[in-house]
Amino acid sequence: MRKEIHPDYKTCSVSCACGNAFETKSNVETMRIDICSSCHPFFTGEQKIVDAAGRVEKFRAKYNMAK
Repeated sequence: MRKEIHPDYKTCSVSCACGNAFETKSNVETMRIDICSSCHPFFTGEQKIVDAAGRVEKFRAKYNMAK
């Protein structure tokens, strides 16, 4: 491997929107994420609708669906 071409690999603190926080290794020191393994529907078994741009309400209004 060539030297001096790879970024520094350091400890990274990750914080999720749900409040979960953990540490991992990355080339950045901090990360803020929207979904982690503690709140992702695949791991929790619960269905959550994550809507960042109002797409769910727009779909429901278009097809006259109730909540």
